[in-house]
Amino acid sequence: MAASAIPPIRLGLIGTGLAVEKLHWPALRGLTDRYVVTAFTDASADQCTRFAGYSGVDPARAVAGRTTLLAREDVDAVLISVPIPHLYEVACDALAAGKDVFCEKPAGADAAQAAAFLMLAAGHPDRTFVVGENYFYRDDLRYARALLDDGAIGRPHLMAWRHAGQSVPRAGGFTGTPWRQRPQYRGGVHLDFGVHHIAQIRLLCGDVAQVHGAVQAANSTIDAPSDLALNLVFTGGAIGNYTASFPEIPVPPEPNDMRLYGTEGVLVLAGSEAERRVTRSSSDATTHTTVFRGSDNGYRAELVDFADAVQFGVRPVGSVAQSVANTMVVQRAFDSAERAAVLALDPVPGAGPVPLWRPRGSTGLFDGLPGQRISSTASFAA
Repeated sequence: MAASAIPPIRLGLIGTGLAVEKLHWPALRGLTDRYVVTAFTDASADQCTRFAGYSGVDPARAVAGRTTLLAREDVDAVLISVPIPHLYEVACDALAAGKDVFCEKPAGADAAQAAAFLMLAAGHPDRTFVVGENYFYRDDLRYARALLDDGAIGRPHLMAWRHAGQSVPRAGGFTGTPWRQRPQYRGGVHLDFGVHHIAQIRLLCGDVAQVHGAVQAANSTIDAPSDLALNLVFTGGAIGNYTASFPEIPVPPEPNDMRLYGTEGVLVLAGSEAERRVTRSSSDATTHTTVFRGSDNGYRAELVDFADAVQFGVRPVGSVAQSVANTMVVQRAFDSAERAAVLALDPVPGAGPVPLWRPRGSTGLFDGLPGQRISSTASFAA
């Protein structure tokens, strides 16, 4: 049955802060055939007023608290976007109320809560329960994964990625959120933002077998380590290094490229939210670059996948187990740093290699998705 042949999902929003304003609503407003917002709530009345103002959703759909929202019969599913320490409790309430759940990441404020997330999902097999991870759905990353699956660089044997950028509180931005400056979750910025990088690493390199981490605190505006240096051994035999720094002082512009070295070529992922590039070099000294512009960095696709799971029973890529697997790399990295030891990662039940998402019913990677993709070829021979 076509998506347009069935009614849209009646969606309730629990939390209408920055993530909804900057990430989820821009995607939802382009998916009116899949979703209609029937209720919304936020701990801040001002946030509710702001949401109604920019979204055009009837202010009368604002309700006082999640208990009231979850009791409504005109809410089929909820999008949970609250501070990390409260994600689990809100997801519990939503599932207990019989709602399908799309929850912001990460799955767990620490290792114990990550395990609780797994148990929560297992206890509600009749419900769709997704933890959003837009990096699993980004066009450039899915394209890179398809190249790797096709053997474009041979056997990957080394991953190298350094990400560095100033992080100070800025009004109206994610760094200005007080709960991020004094995080009540283990890992700080590396769990909140860095977990996206772990998702990218797992999507492209496979599951992690061992970690050896070290951390430093060099940012007085963050009550948590700002630096993480992490050596990785992957289950497929490759090795890698991931270094992330979020210092207080300005840093010179850095490439922040991710590089994957294979036996027959190299894959480089670079760019910004406005323009992302995937460059593949081959053993014949040529490079093939594909530039991605105008995509929304996976937010639309992850909501499409959630809708397909709710309406058609499709198994979503962004499962709770996959999010827990991302979370546990960060947690074990911090364990390793504390113990000054190489540590193994136990497989997360139900996770395994991240599936490559494609639009439902399509063999292509980009069917029906916004954005522009431009390819070019060049030579780098001396």
